[in-house]
Amino acid sequence: MKTAIVYDRVNKWGGAERVLLALQEIFPNAHLFTSVYNPPAAAWARVFPKVIPSFLQKIKFFRSRHELLAPLMPMAFESFNFDKYDLVISVTSEAAKGVITKPKTKHICYCLTPTRYLWSGYDDYFNNSFNKSVASLFVNYLRNWDLLGSKRPDKYLAISKEVQKRIKKYYKQDSTVIFPPLKKNNNLKKVKLPFEEYYLVVSRLVLYKKVDLVIQTFNKLNQNLIIVGTGREEAKLKNMANDNIIFMDYLKDEFLNYIYKKAKALIMPQDEDFGLVSIEAQSMGTPVIAFKKGGSLDTIIDGKTGIFFDKQTSSSLMGAIDRFEKMKFDNNYIVKNANKFAFENFKKRLLLEIK
Repeated sequence: MKTAIVYDRVNKWGGAERVLLALQEIFPNAHLFTSVYNPPAAAWARVFPKVIPSFLQKIKFFRSRHELLAPLMPMAFESFNFDKYDLVISVTSEAAKGVITKPKTKHICYCLTPTRYLWSGYDDYFNNSFNKSVASLFVNYLRNWDLLGSKRPDKYLAISKEVQKRIKKYYKQDSTVIFPPLKKNNNLKKVKLPFEEYYLVVSRLVLYKKVDLVIQTFNKLNQNLIIVGTGREEAKLKNMANDNIIFMDYLKDEFLNYIYKKAKALIMPQDEDFGLVSIEAQSMGTPVIAFKKGGSLDTIIDGKTGIFFDKQTSSSLMGAIDRFEKMKFDNNYIVKNANKFAFENFKKRLLLEIK
């Protein structure tokens, strides 16, 4: 079965990219199609036998500035030809689901979320009247196209129960939940850490991840915090942080595993679509303190593998940390919970859905 995998853009590293690597392991000969490809920022993609970018690749400026591409994404993905493929799997939080396939080609959409800036996250992205007035020039067009494109897959798979609800709400489509896989890697390599005791954030440094909320809270608490990640909010967040907060770039898994294992807890302040970092932390026996919404509800057992806070405010997060400090957790139970999300389970369920 000749297979194509389609992804919105290949220019970063995060949880979605781990899903793509899992798919490549299941379909090792699959070609990867995308709007733009930035090899220096996406070394992980070299495992694919072929990465095929759209015509947008010709404009080098766009490869690292994908936020400017939104109005052109429909044309980019409609320009691909999949006549030679038996199976297309789109992995998407934006436009990749809108590829055009003929009836003989099965199209499965593994939906990370309906396009966030058009639907569930619209008010966060366009957070004042000026932004909304400027955005209105293209948002209506993109919403109409997104709804059209949402009808093209033959089947939807959702990464969480929250995303399943969004697919139904915005696209009026049914879906099956298949949680993203944990690719088990127990290798640990010691890395020099600035603190003996610390809390941890592992995240892309972008607005909706709410890392600023954690920084504001830890500036007040004066507890140690390590933030692992990069992104366009990086300079702003570093300027906010006091000396008890240290930033680190993304690390190889064996070093990141060590940082997870030594942390008191991972903190997830965002309304996460799924949140693979929660499972990664738990696989090292580390509990999670998370905002009680979205994909975190699928991965965390309250009081056993972590705890929740109810509001995205410093006071609510502080209250959760205070409760956490008085609790004890069974690290073996936490690891056992993470094992439910093993790669083998993901592969088995995915292949059943493709038949």
